[in-house]
Amino acid sequence: MDFVELCEQTAQKFLQLQSRQKELENISTVIFNALSNNNKLLIFGNGGSAADAQHMAAELVGRFLKERKAISAIALTTDTSIITSIANDYSFDKVFERQIDALGKRGDIAFGISTSGNSKNVYLAIKKANEIGLTTIALLGKDGGIIKDIAKISFIVDSNYTPTIQELHIFIIHNICKIIEDLWTK
Repeated sequence: MDFVELCEQTAQKFLQLQSRQKELENISTVIFNALSNNNKLLIFGNGGSAADAQHMAAELVGRFLKERKAISAIALTTDTSIITSIANDYSFDKVFERQIDALGKRGDIAFGISTSGNSKNVYLAIKKANEIGLTTIALLGKDGGIIKDIAKISFIVDSNYTPTIQELHIFIIHNICKIIEDLWTK
């Protein structure tokens, strides 16, 4: 796929996302309500999705566009000592599941990001979060993979091209952050 085709595909998918604004508002409201009740948002993913998790946490803990109270959001992708010890002692599949088990409590939000929808460590973390009473949200690509079947809320970017999925995931994350921030500053 050349650059122009990539841009055209991304633009088409972007237009499709605009028609799904109500879904983004619902996701944002679910997160806002949990955060308003002194719960936290635990965000995780691999590779580019790990970067997106960190980006989302930064926008919420710091600020997106408005001055407001700091929001309790944690990217589970940032503590290399935890990640490498879990990967070494258990397996890489457990790096997020163990953190959800340690940090998550009923009422928190587990927000998993996977461009394939099949990342085993994201799947296991969502599964554990469901078991202990977290609300689970998944931001996925392709057909949503195995994760769409266990997350309470799934938002899928219907594309098989990873760069397009990643570009739209950050657009979605920025939308969610804006909606949460607008609710927070009402």
